[in-house]
Amino acid sequence: MKKSTIIIIVVVALLAIWGVSGYNGLVTMDENVSGQWSNVETQYQRRADLVPNLVNVVKGYAKHEEQVLTEVTQARSNVAGLKVDKEVLEDPALFEKYQQAQSQLTGALSRLIAVSENYPDLKANEQFRDLQAQLEGTENRIAVARNRYITTVQDYNSYVRQFPQAMTAKVIGMKTKENFKADSSAQQAPTVSFN
Repeated sequence: MKKSTIIIIVVVALLAIWGVSGYNGLVTMDENVSGQWSNVETQYQRRADLVPNLVNVVKGYAKHEEQVLTEVTQARSNVAGLKVDKEVLEDPALFEKYQQAQSQLTGALSRLIAVSENYPDLKANEQFRDLQAQLEGTENRIAVARNRYITTVQDYNSYVRQFPQAMTAKVIGMKTKENFKADSSAQQAPTVSFN
């Protein structure tokens, strides 16, 4: 064989190895994003499962705060009605709608916690305190899962946009993923009033 033919074969082999390696890296990172999103959804589901129990316990003690409990139930229903798949993660508008539903539930739960602080007899109830601790723990778990998702998406998006992976990503149709954005109302501290 000629020396030039051998060089061409080596260059083509190196390009093929580079392409396969880049592709495999993209697939691995894409799966990491999906896995981290599953963790976020798991924590959302845990919260959705706890909320009805919390609402039922509180209803027994705070019938006069029915509006807050109704808001929590409605917000939970709104969240439960939204399913997130790969299409939603890649569509900023759908992702924003999902985030808004989660924010609505978080706000309703915050008001419910304020009700418990306003009525000490609720806090004294052991069952309510246990459920409240579970709910607070779940909110913390959601925050941790979101942070891990955010980091994973940042890593993925950086990788997909870097040269030479950007060329491979473009060829196989991989795009950057949508990440969490703070709700516009999150910039202001919530007002709690006991009047």
